[in-house]
Amino acid sequence: MTRRSTFTDQSVTYGAIGATLAPDLLRYPPAGYRPAEDAVRIGSGIERFERAAESLMTWGIQRGAGFTVDDVSTGTGAQYPGIVYDADGSPLADQPPPRAEERFGPDGTPYIAAGMTATLRRKGRFRTQSTPVLVVYVLDEPDRIGFAYGTTADGPESGEESFILERRDDDTVWLTIRSILATRGGIRGLFAPGQRRKRRELTRVELRALHPAGGV
Repeated sequence: MTRRSTFTDQSVTYGAIGATLAPDLLRYPPAGYRPAEDAVRIGSGIERFERAAESLMTWGIQRGAGFTVDDVSTGTGAQYPGIVYDADGSPLADQPPPRAEERFGPDGTPYIAAGMTATLRRKGRFRTQSTPVLVVYVLDEPDRIGFAYGTTADGPESGEESFILERRDDDTVWLTIRSILATRGGIRGLFAPGQRRKRRELTRVELRALHPAGGV
């Protein structure tokens, strides 16, 4: 297993920061964590990619999935300093550099940046669930863009989720959502099966959030 660095001031609730970029951790996750990966085609062409990217990087998936995004703090732009891998699990020869310039969506919303914190709130059947998160890395390449955040407070789940948009060689545009999450243990673990069902339902909603039929 490759050693990975972390933010010196990080306060996430899990140890494997950057796990959603690491094929070895997705195949062999830490004890108690469940990895998941889902992908959906959302169109084709550079215009579709660019429009979806603007939404993705301004919390479009989260808002499209029913979250409100509150308490947003400006990110430092400092990247997770671990290794980025290709589809075969080999380290990239040219590691992507951190994004230097600040960017904004059409409505002036700042693009998500590494080090940014926010609280995601979503109404449930009986109460509103609040999840504070820290953006642990951002990818910004000509045909691939996205980010991952990790949990920063005690809650039903602990871990990391990533949202990566890419335009492939055949010009199709795909959204991939990866997660590596653990549910509460102890007596609270009795509710873990229900929490995992809710997670699968949420992922299905998130996968639709950037689709043209979903309003992007």
